[in-house]
Amino acid sequence: MKLLLLCPHFEPDLHAATGEVMTKLVLGLAERDHQITVVTSLPWYRGHEVAPDWRGRPWRTEKTEWGRIVRAWPFPTTKTDIGARALGFAGQTGLAAGLALTTGTHDVVMGMSPPIFLGDAAWLLAKRCRAPFVFNTQDIFPDIAVDLGVLTNPKVIALARRYERSLYRRADAITVLSTDQHRNVTGKLPPESGDRVRIIRNFVDLDRIRPVEGIQRTENPYRRRYGLEGKTVVMYSGNVGLSQSFDLIREAARHWADNDSVQFVVNGEGAAHDHVAVWAAELDNVTMIPFGPRKDVPQILGAADLHLVLLKKGLAASSTPSKLYGILAAGRPVLASIDEGSEVCVTVREADCGLSVPPDDAPAFLAALDKLLADGDELAAMGRRGRRHAETCLTPDAQARAYEELFLELVDGRRSTSR
Repeated sequence: MKLLLLCPHFEPDLHAATGEVMTKLVLGLAERDHQITVVTSLPWYRGHEVAPDWRGRPWRTEKTEWGRIVRAWPFPTTKTDIGARALGFAGQTGLAAGLALTTGTHDVVMGMSPPIFLGDAAWLLAKRCRAPFVFNTQDIFPDIAVDLGVLTNPKVIALARRYERSLYRRADAITVLSTDQHRNVTGKLPPESGDRVRIIRNFVDLDRIRPVEGIQRTENPYRRRYGLEGKTVVMYSGNVGLSQSFDLIREAARHWADNDSVQFVVNGEGAAHDHVAVWAAELDNVTMIPFGPRKDVPQILGAADLHLVLLKKGLAASSTPSKLYGILAAGRPVLASIDEGSEVCVTVREADCGLSVPPDDAPAFLAALDKLLADGDELAAMGRRGRRHAETCLTPDAQARAYEELFLELVDGRRSTSR
């Protein structure tokens, strides 16, 4: 098949989780002999500005063994300025769509959201090619912006919801990451259209991220670099954004203030970074560390004795923290503060790789943390069980195969109805 994929990030823009997801998916589809055109942004995620080596031209085109990559100027803005960010996404989408018109015809067109505007661009391009349109939703917009209080104007919210539903109705298939998101999206469609919503979970690179055995006995370079030798490290690693309940880490650090063997680490950057840094500076047992090079991710994940997954109340239906998969691949246990019954809760319970507690519940969070840190041997065993779960369920090959099967189903269905 000839595939056209529109996404906000692609290699080398891999600090964005969606960049790694789409890169691996494309490589997996290429191994199945599909020809692929990727339309994406010039790399910009890390500093929210176009990387120096990529400046000077509004777009670039590269040929690859499996097809080509077309990169458009992303009109970069900060995450905190929602209006400017929306205009930037709209501008980048318009430019990307214009460039995609020069790429010929395709058998399937898929657009990734967010930004939601890429869905409209993909739909228009699919109509031009008379091809199925697949709408890939990583986070559900505008739900996540509304739940966070970022989007508050009732008229804007109503308009955004109508736009969201119109995309769902126009899509031949909608892919989501979890059962929570599946319930969310199907609830916005007529009952007869619910079968168009498919769950295809993101993957984890099990070859790149592997368990580091005996981490408390053999300190890794990341621990040495940041003075974490001999410590029990409780880590949050990922986007330091508005969706996460970082106040729980502050409460935990205060709770453990008299025990200098436990260190809390916040590894990442994002819209909430400066707010977290203010109170972290007042606590000796909290260390703030910026994103490191991608090659260091296995080392970073392996440095923690316990990882945290934090998501504010009500957000699990619109956002699925894929950081869980990297934690499982690294063979590390998890403490999740997230909506009960969410995909993360179910995975943690099925894999028996940690504990989950209700979101924003400090007493429950502290009790679970105390229980986990009281038994180092059981922590290590939880990590091993998590790795086994990842090896069974979360491979890149399984994801690529699932998308290939969906694309073939849609193409075959369109051919049969046109006869």
